[in-house]
Amino acid sequence: PDHSDISPAPLKIPTGWSYGLHLQDSPADLECRDMSCLAFQSSHISPFLSLSTDFPCQVQNCGYGPQDSQQICTPIPAGPDHSLQPSLSAVENGFLSPKVASKDDHHGKPQLRPSVITFPWQRRPSAGRQKRDWVIPPINVPENSRGPFPQMLVRIRSDQDRDIQIRYSITGAGADQPPNEVYSIDPVAGKMFVTRPLDREERSSYHLRAHAVDMNGNKVENPIDLYIYVIDMNDNRPEFRNQVYNGSVNEGTRPGTYVMSLTANDADDDTTANGMVRYRILSQSPHSPIPNMFTINSETGDIVTMAAGLDREKVSQYTIIVQATDMEGNLNFGLSNTATALISVTDVNDNPPEFTSKTFSGEVPENRVNIVVANLTVTDLDKPHTRNWNAVYRIVSGDPSGHFIVRTNPVTNDGMVTVVRPVDYEMNRAFMLKVVVSNQEDLASDIQSSLQSTAGVTISVVDVNEAPFFPSNPKVVRFEEGVPAGTTLTTFAATDPDRFVHQMVRYSKLNDPASWLSINVTNGQIVTTDVLDRESVFVKNNVYEATFLAADNGSPSTTGTGTLQIYLIDVNDNAPALVPREAQICERLRSHSNANGNSINITASDADADPNVGPFIFELPTHPPSIRRNWTVSRLNGDYAQLRLRIQHLDAGVYDVPVVVSDSGNPPLSSRSVIKVKACPCDEHGDCTVAGAVAAAGLGTGAIIAILICIIILLILVLIFVGWIKRREKERQTKQLLIDPEDDVRDNILKYDEEGGGEEDQDYDLSQLQQPESLEHIISKASGVRRVDERPAVAEAQYPTRPTLPHPGDIGDFIHEGLRAADNDPTAPPYDSLLVFDYEGSGSTAGSVSSLDSSSTGDQDYDYLDDWGPRFKKLADMYGSGGDD
Repeated sequence: PDHSDISPAPLKIPTGWSYGLHLQDSPADLECRDMSCLAFQSSHISPFLSLSTDFPCQVQNCGYGPQDSQQICTPIPAGPDHSLQPSLSAVENGFLSPKVASKDDHHGKPQLRPSVITFPWQRRPSAGRQKRDWVIPPINVPENSRGPFPQMLVRIRSDQDRDIQIRYSITGAGADQPPNEVYSIDPVAGKMFVTRPLDREERSSYHLRAHAVDMNGNKVENPIDLYIYVIDMNDNRPEFRNQVYNGSVNEGTRPGTYVMSLTANDADDDTTANGMVRYRILSQSPHSPIPNMFTINSETGDIVTMAAGLDREKVSQYTIIVQATDMEGNLNFGLSNTATALISVTDVNDNPPEFTSKTFSGEVPENRVNIVVANLTVTDLDKPHTRNWNAVYRIVSGDPSGHFIVRTNPVTNDGMVTVVRPVDYEMNRAFMLKVVVSNQEDLASDIQSSLQSTAGVTISVVDVNEAPFFPSNPKVVRFEEGVPAGTTLTTFAATDPDRFVHQMVRYSKLNDPASWLSINVTNGQIVTTDVLDRESVFVKNNVYEATFLAADNGSPSTTGTGTLQIYLIDVNDNAPALVPREAQICERLRSHSNANGNSINITASDADADPNVGPFIFELPTHPPSIRRNWTVSRLNGDYAQLRLRIQHLDAGVYDVPVVVSDSGNPPLSSRSVIKVKACPCDEHGDCTVAGAVAAAGLGTGAIIAILICIIILLILVLIFVGWIKRREKERQTKQLLIDPEDDVRDNILKYDEEGGGEEDQDYDLSQLQQPESLEHIISKASGVRRVDERPAVAEAQYPTRPTLPHPGDIGDFIHEGLRAADNDPTAPPYDSLLVFDYEGSGSTAGSVSSLDSSSTGDQDYDYLDDWGPRFKKLADMYGSGGDD
């Protein structure tokens, strides 16, 4: 088409619309390509958009035709203040065309005609020119529009709609894809609408494609891309992540110290003023020392100290109210929100501990430890129970021997002067201590220690009556054993430490296991009362130990304990004894290979100690002569010898062989010991046989046979007695009863052990369970059916004494006795036992129990048994009217 009549016209657009110039493949030498001098401004006072430049420059609106030579550029003159009034051109038919605002009848507000987007003109590509498509500018739609809806955005048309009927459609997210039906299009007119208010925070842009087809659905134009941008409105307040923020800062910090950060997020577009948040402090509490101790970075939200003077001991926490406002902090148009910042002032050790007094005093009894003798009080203004507050005490002088330490009370922080080593009144009557107090944490760099951090402590030692003590404890003396009674061993004297008080010391014996000693009461002289024996059981490792007491006459009296150890030197006063005292030997002399069966190894034991023990000398006595004739002793080593038979054969039996043993003492001691040797027959290994051992014990063959016969007779008697007992028991069980077994009712009683049956057993006559009329005058309850397990309210009758297990022959007397007792006892319950015959009420069809001794041939009518079911059919046949006798 011919576009020679295109002329741009100046136009103002309302706030919320955008102005843009979109060019593609345009010549590079056009002045309108350089837009660096332009700046767009939007004012809330004026509802229109204006352009301004920082320096005069020439700006043109340009339009281009389908041929390279077709070009329309209109210069925009600049005013004196460099403001420009551009002409707004919209894309129509693929070219820039001016759209002029016109006045309507509604209060003269300018109305804008919607832009018309035309599909690119279809043409054949020429050899000298490359095909060019128009770039479609984006469509801007403000969010939160109030309508009315549907609201037209743009019109889409094809230049072929003059020849054929075109149908238009749009596809993409917001049209036929989720979110569906946000946008719609008139298929005939090509008008595109938005159907509801948009929310940029949900979706900021849409990408749609416009399609043009004929009535048969054939594509007429290539699809064009439509970009719809949702223009942000300031509809969201800044939101803090937390309503309360906690921070801390050390006391005494310098101005400009970082404290904490607060961050607020605005859901609006952060590239516009709608989402640009600025911070400021609304209030500070308390206002000490000044109202503005802190400041905040308006853009980052960082809170820093603004002034010096933070002192935790005066103000431990500040409460800061912070406001966040969008629109770059514009309070007139921006939305705001607030949060609270709690700033804790952290304690530093800027207050040294100070004693409440320059001097303290206390007293301590001598010889006492682990007791508190003085309490030192301090004050510290730092935070309690922290390292800045916890006190540490040191004794710097006055206690060179380390008798005292100062512990810290963890609750009160006081210093407790404690005795750790006993003090002696006779050595030191008082101590002058110098104590320094500090904290676990070092003082701050600019804080000096206080003069009141040092105090003097006077500790007075109280004299007490100390117990006498033995200088040598235990005291060791050495004596040979065998010291006779009355021998003075030593003087075991004690010393009284109370040098400034004259006191008498008395001695006594505390422990003397063998009662061998005595002590002089006044001077402590030890004298023996019996002979000292090293081999006594009271002597351990050659040492006898006794304990003595030393008591003074002070008030109160005190006692000291001393131990005397007597080391007893051994003397040869015990003769050796032969070991073993019994042995076995073969009665015949064996070959050399089995020589062990013909010899006995012997040794000796001696209660004395070396050198009064081995080596031992073993000899056979000269009397009787048969000893050396039958036996011989040969020495194996210093402690062992071997006793052997000298003859080839020795009768089985027990022989007493005397042996003389001598030790190596000076002088040596000897003893004559007897070893019992049992000579017995041996097997091929040289061991005594069982029979031989018995024979050697002195029992002959006749004695052994007699013992075996006695054992057999005893077993026979036991078997006879057991058999007689079993036979007697069997006779008692098989003894005949006094009555005929056919009439014995006990078998029938044992067979009635079924307590439950079928439905035919449930038809009972409950009238048999009623209380008899004869007892109504003694029963307090109303007449009627009474529980059979309830005891009657009458006195109990006295039953005669019954045997536990009656003899079967007395069964008749037993039944009659029980019958008489039951007739005279109306209180016996029916469930008591099977042996009790209780009263069952009047009118019972069973008759009296006394009829047990009579036959069943009377006139009793038993026809009712026919109604009791199949279980009583046999009884009905036996006793019914139709049964045979």
